[in-house]
Amino acid sequence: MPDSNVPDDLDAKHARNREQRIAAIKRWVAYIESEPPEKWGAQQNAIVNDQLEAAQRVQTSAAHKQHVTDVAADIADAAADTDDT
Repeated sequence: MPDSNVPDDLDAKHARNREQRIAAIKRWVAYIESEPPEKWGAQQNAIVNDQLEAAQRVQTSAAHKQHVTDVAADIADAAADTDDT
């Protein structure tokens, strides 16, 4: 007989993970609002650089790289549109 609680347990785990990510984002926002960019900027750059280095070590297809570039451009365009309003 299959364990009918498995999907519920997985859904609960996903919900907890999401709540933890949102809480971490809120802590980061509070931190960057309370500290000057000179303090948190280097920290953020280190995280982004580490993520970029890790991504570069992974073999990805040209199509995936283009998709990421396109998504980044869309995000930048949306941010520029928001800044203009």
